[in-house]
Amino acid sequence: MNTTERRISTTALVIGTGGSGLRAAIELAEQGVDVLALGKRPRMDAHTSLAAGGINAALGTMDAEDSWQQHAADTIKESYFLANPHTAEIVAQGAAQGIADLERYGMAFAREDDGRISQRFFGAHTYRRTAFAGDYTGLEIQRSLVNRATQLDIPILDSVYVTRILTHDGAVFGAYGFDLTDGTPYLIHADAVILAAGGHNRIWRRTSSRRDENTGDSFRLAVEAGARLRDPELVQFHPSGILEPENAAGTLISEAARGEGGILRNALGERFMQNYDPERMELSTRDRVALAAYTEIKEGRGTEKGGVWLDVSHLPRETIMTRLPRVYQTMLELQMLDITAEPIEIAPTAHYSMGGVWVRPEDHSTEVDGLYAIGEASSGLHGANRLGGNSLIELLVFGRLVGRAAAAYSAGLEAQRRSHDAEAFARAEVADLLTADGHENVRAQQRAVRNTMTEHAGVVRDEEGLTAGLRELDEIEARAAQIGVHPDIAGFQDLAHAFDLKASLIAARATLEAARERRETRGCHNRSDYPDLDPTLQVNLVWSPKTGIVREEIPEVPAEIAALIAAQEVSTEGKLVE
Repeated sequence: MNTTERRISTTALVIGTGGSGLRAAIELAEQGVDVLALGKRPRMDAHTSLAAGGINAALGTMDAEDSWQQHAADTIKESYFLANPHTAEIVAQGAAQGIADLERYGMAFAREDDGRISQRFFGAHTYRRTAFAGDYTGLEIQRSLVNRATQLDIPILDSVYVTRILTHDGAVFGAYGFDLTDGTPYLIHADAVILAAGGHNRIWRRTSSRRDENTGDSFRLAVEAGARLRDPELVQFHPSGILEPENAAGTLISEAARGEGGILRNALGERFMQNYDPERMELSTRDRVALAAYTEIKEGRGTEKGGVWLDVSHLPRETIMTRLPRVYQTMLELQMLDITAEPIEIAPTAHYSMGGVWVRPEDHSTEVDGLYAIGEASSGLHGANRLGGNSLIELLVFGRLVGRAAAAYSAGLEAQRRSHDAEAFARAEVADLLTADGHENVRAQQRAVRNTMTEHAGVVRDEEGLTAGLRELDEIEARAAQIGVHPDIAGFQDLAHAFDLKASLIAARATLEAARERRETRGCHNRSDYPDLDPTLQVNLVWSPKTGIVREEIPEVPAEIAALIAAQEVSTEGKLVE
């Protein structure tokens, strides 16, 4: 192990090298501001690269009558009125600029014969406003951002794990961490810190995130720095994640498979969506399809392995190969399954954290001076159901705005106040774990958290289960205090897992407590003991370990947007409602 501490100073530090982190870093660099980006996995392999479907902007290339106001209206309506209207307006207004930025970075969008950017329907959008690049949109965005970051010579450290954001008197002054390969400690001083380290959907057993990704790192880092979380219980379950192999359980089958005409059947061969949404069938909303599949499995009509069947084998082979190439390839690689001939076994999968760190709509600043959160780490846009394609545009809009806000914040500082005590605490936290020699295994405790969340806080929840989940969490926390950490010749992954576990425990507690408090059914949040929507719960639930849960009022929807929500029932004919 290399014990010599590396010390770096920068104006702005970005934690996370997915789409939002890179976009913020690019903005800072283009403004001439010193920036450093840290990631715990290779930059080309960030979570953003998994996003398949597309990116939203009211460009009007296909439907000239579309507008940013209508995009905002669709977003707020689909959020079950839990989105912050100001946040929705900022994203919808800034979306065209976000697409233009990507074009400037060289992104290859799908285009019509006359050169216009192609746009397709995505769930619950009034018009065609989802731009795409095959079913690899996220990967193309990530590539474009990495290329631009390279052109700008932005320093990116791919294997530094951040253990703590450093604060003094309610303001950030940097971060502490270690190198995953050789254990080198890092002390980084920065005027502003931008948290872009994803959500918490890996704390469920079946999830669309890969191993060691989205373990709630952002939530832990923010909370321990003094920030709060908003709506952690609002987690989107994607209807179609695969069940096998175990190490890839939850890998997504794009909803484009249903959009192209895929059929859902239970183990009895019944096309079950006719019992849940006879009009839209497989083209129903993401939350409804997930709930339908969950119900079929729970009531004993699922497969032996606990899934349902998604069948595209009746579609022309050419359609599958041109419209669903990634699905075809994925299933061949993971299961040697040919989807042109056989159905796919799927089940609902934890997919996206719609809540996250509490931030102000205009610049995504937190209650800690100089600390910002963006992307899946943040909250405010999606409410109780996320519009497909909104997450990718959010990265670009707020990456740009937060980059500018962090630059302005730094420029306005008279001095950077530091704390030796805070630095010593961060050092000791790592050192104590490195010498921990308890009998409990970190991976086993992570698995225990996932089992608890899957059992008690999945697609459908109730008071008894959530309370039982909190009791189980108490027991896991007690065991987690007795873990052993053993770095080896392969690196310091074991130390990283210990911090991942800390993050998972905070994220799980916040989720269970907020889910218990939200005694209603709204969007992705299904309470079997409170099946109706409760108008008094049209609020955001804000959580911290000190204050527990506080209800926060949501600003009123501006009149011009409210009128569009009232005027338009979104037609779903022939559309995939994601």
